[in-house]
Amino acid sequence: MDIKDLNKSQLILLAVLLSFVTSIATGITTVTLMQQAPVSFTAPINRVVQQTIEKIQQVEGKTITQTVIVKEEDLVVDAIAKNKSAVFAITKDGQNADGATAEVSAGFGFAVSTSGVLVTDAILVPEKAVYYVKNESGKFKADFLFSDKAGFSFLKIGAPLDEKTKVTFSVPSFGDLAKMKVGQKILVLGNGVSSFIFDGNKDIKISAAKTNGGALVLDLDGNVLGIALSGETTSFTPIDAINSALKLSQGEGGAMNATPVLAQ
Repeated sequence: MDIKDLNKSQLILLAVLLSFVTSIATGITTVTLMQQAPVSFTAPINRVVQQTIEKIQQVEGKTITQTVIVKEEDLVVDAIAKNKSAVFAITKDGQNADGATAEVSAGFGFAVSTSGVLVTDAILVPEKAVYYVKNESGKFKADFLFSDKAGFSFLKIGAPLDEKTKVTFSVPSFGDLAKMKVGQKILVLGNGVSSFIFDGNKDIKISAAKTNGGALVLDLDGNVLGIALSGETTSFTPIDAINSALKLSQGEGGAMNATPVLAQ
């Protein structure tokens, strides 16, 4: 049969058939090429649209499927907002460049316990001294607990400098570095926000200046992966090591017990 002899309905069916065959061929070709492409090519594509979420709603007996595109920048914003109150700027009594007594920076720390325990950089917080910690709820004195050989120290939030101030903070959800995939983004939240792409090497190297030591390291879901350290040999310690040290300390006698006051 010549195509000229087809009626209108037959031509429409032919067009639909050709479109269907073309879409299948395109899909197979695309999947094959993506599987063969290097990570350096596919990672940017995957970051353009991070997730596609299907929401199913029941409306008057009908099922409605709504597709929502979640952009990577939205995930970054949410991850930062989720953990903003967990991060504390740390200072201590020391000497400034002129040798005069002054309050100097000691990097950052973040809450790891509802009892008000913070983990921070042991290079910047190596021993007992007069420490202060500050987040969006106010400024507080802090007590030194101990340092761990892995390169981090623990502080505990103390009394506020202003009697009217009440400490509020959140404790981050703990993530798992072993579940990270090559090409996913990692965030560093401390003195500003920076990011880098996970390359599969779990021995993460972070270039953290002393002004950013103790920064919080997150995945895009806002889960804490570990702490950024300012040391030359150790620049990252995973959250598992921090949790182990925290549990050991609590089991040995309880310097970390207190009534928590968490951010809503």
